This record gives sequence, structure tokens and C-alpha cells, in this order.
Amino acid sequence: NQLSGINAILYYLNAIFEHAGFSKVSGDLQSVAVGATNLLFTVFAMFVIDKLGRRTMLLVGSVGTPFCLAGVAVIFLIGRHKNLLVWMLIGYIAFFAFSQGAVIWVYISEVFPNRVRAKGQSLGSLSHWIMNALISWTFPLIAASSGGYPFVFFSTMMVLQFFVVLLFYPETKGISLEEMQRKLKIA
Repeated sequence: NQLSGINAILYYLNAIFEHAGFSKVSGDLQSVAVGATNLLFTVFAMFVIDKLGRRTMLLVGSVGTPFCLAGVAVIFLIGRHKNLLVWMLIGYIAFFAFSQGAVIWVYISEVFPNRVRAKGQSLGSLSHWIMNALISWTFPLIAASSGGYPFVFFSTMMVLQFFVVLLFYPETKGISLEEMQRKLKIA
């Protein structure tokens, strides 16, 4: 989840817009648009998660987020088409909020067996926040010296996530916790 760059991007969104040449006021307004998109697509995900399924939503996000992140990388690396930056970031946030942002906490609560569920979720939360800190601390340093390359990294991680979800993540929609344990042979 953190390897998508979500929190680094959200924490430094105004700086990203300013680095692209937007005024502070314009960057602030674009940040509001990104935040509104995050809210809208998170709420939308809440309504469809039990219809579409967790795995499907993760796969959709794993296709959309790398495309948008690659677009952001190209904009910074070639220094052109900066007017598309806000749309690439809005697209990225929409795909993220609809998928990883809404699904991951539900998903990890459904795949851990009952006997270790609390510890598993705690470990998931711990690793999430440690990675958040590491990426958020290093992002501005790396971005300052390399422009768009952090977005290349984040995009690559989301492509990798697509294959991990496709090959290894079972669907948990409509499956009881006990059935999931039997299915994963972890009872």
C-alpha cells in the first residue's frame, strides 16, 4: 500500500504542484480537488466492495494507479505538459481510493485465521506505518535530486502489485472467515 507512494504524495502535494510551476494558490486549489476525489471514490468503494469483490477492486487499482503515476513521472522527466499533472494525480487518487485505500484494511481482516487475526492486523498496521514513515521521509530528498524518478518507482511497485494480487490473493467476497481459513488451509 505504501509503495504506491500515497502518503508521500498526499503529504507533499502542494510542493509537487509548486515544483511543477503552479502558483501556491493554484496548488492549494488543486490539492482540494485531489482531496475531494479521494473522499468521493472512497465512499463509492464502500458501496461496491461487496458487489465487485476485494480482489477485483485491487486489480482495477493496480492497473489505473501505475498508468497515472507513469504519467506524473513523464511530466516531471520531460518538463512538459504540466497542465496534465493535476489530472494524472486526480486519476491516481481516484484509482487508489477505489482500490487499495478502501480494500486493504478489510482484506487483511478476512485472510488472517481467527487465532492470529489480532496479531496479524497489528503487524499489518505496524508495517504500514513504518513504510509510511520511511517513504515520506525519503520522498522529498529523492524527488529534489531526481525529479520524476520516485513516481517511476511507485508506478513499478503498482505493476508488481497487479501480478501479486492476480497470482496470490484469493477473493474474500461472500466467504465466511471460517470458509476462508479452510480455503487457505490455515485453520
